[in-house]
Amino acid sequence: MPDRQSSPPLPLRVLTDGDRRRLEFRPGMIQSEMLLSRPNHLLLRYVRAMMCFTLFVPRPRHILMVGLGGGSLLKFCHRHLPDTRITVLELRADVIALREQFKLPADDARVRIIETDALSYIARHPACADVLLLDGYDADGLPPALGSARFYADCHRALLPGGVLVANLFSYDPHYRAMLARLMQIFHGAVCHFHGIAGNNRIIFAARPECAAPGRAMRVTRLVRWRRLLGMGFLNRLLPGWQLWRLRGRSGRNDD
Repeated sequence: MPDRQSSPPLPLRVLTDGDRRRLEFRPGMIQSEMLLSRPNHLLLRYVRAMMCFTLFVPRPRHILMVGLGGGSLLKFCHRHLPDTRITVLELRADVIALREQFKLPADDARVRIIETDALSYIARHPACADVLLLDGYDADGLPPALGSARFYADCHRALLPGGVLVANLFSYDPHYRAMLARLMQIFHGAVCHFHGIAGNNRIIFAARPECAAPGRAMRVTRLVRWRRLLGMGFLNRLLPGWQLWRLRGRSGRNDD
């Protein structure tokens, strides 16, 4: 993002090992990974966990994604949410240029990949999305601007009533607690995460309530907190696999 552009980014690394292809922003830092034989399959645990947004918003009309990477979330959503439009914001043209290597769908009436700065785009598009997925990492980690109070406030405005924001954060990030506190403040406490399902990744869900009464997103947020308070957090670790199975069954596409 803008505060990280003073020096050129490191060259991308695309590595293929047998049936696996992965994208690295620096050696050993896996950003995305896929099976060549099953390109729509979700390999990484944190990506599978992010798909739990469908517990909050089962049939989104529009998903806005920050960060393309290898396009795992884009491919899965495109395949299993056939009535959903998907817009992806990606700053780097060289990442977008890898779309064929990672077997991403072409732009059409449902899919748009836009080379743009997510900060300015989201600030200019209020009330545009049912789901907002934040995974905009670079070779140095999460750009500070993507964890700022201003950005989170713009994200809140970009969500439609009943929508949900999903943020991939690292628990060891020195700014993790500050970012979580900002989300709690901006989303008025309607924030939760599924404990222990993605290693050091913390997948944060922040719900924007319906205008009149608490909607599904708010009810799920409260349920997740209730489980943890009762010592039943282990149930949350079963959720990603169960939810992906449900989505495959609903779409009638079980071959990935």
